[in-house]
This record gives sequence, structure tokens and C-alpha cells, in this order.
Amino acid sequence: MDMTFKRATEILGLPASELAKEFGVKAQTIRQMRLERSAANYRSPPERWQERLALLARRRGKELVGLIEQLERHR
Repeated sequence: MDMTFKRATEILGLPASELAKEFGVKAQTIRQMRLERSAANYRSPPERWQERLALLARRRGKELVGLIEQLERHR
């Protein structure tokens, strides 16, 4: 199964408002991009969304690694 914009953003776990800032759109537009294609209000994700979300995922991953390290130091 191909990775969809909706699935990728769900896994990433960032709110629509934060994704909107990264993509330069309104949060409502992000929510519309997450809809099923058959929905009346569906909006296509921007070109090269995979690359942009990959960068966000790398950044988020580094934040999570830092969190893990901090938590493990305080066991």
C-alpha cells in the first residue's frame, strides 16, 4: 500500500496547525488534504509533499531521541 498524505501526517502526529505553517497554508487546507479523495471538500496535497514530510519526520525523530535520552537519564 502506498503512503498517503493522510497516513503520513497521522504517523507524524503533528497537528494541522503546525503542518499548515510548514506548508504555508491554513490548517483547514491541511484537514481537507487529509480527506478521502471522494470527499467533496478534498484538496490535493502539494507537489513533493513526501520530501517535506520526510524532513519534518527527521526533525521530529531527533526531538524524540532527545526526549528518550533525557527520560532515561532520570530513571
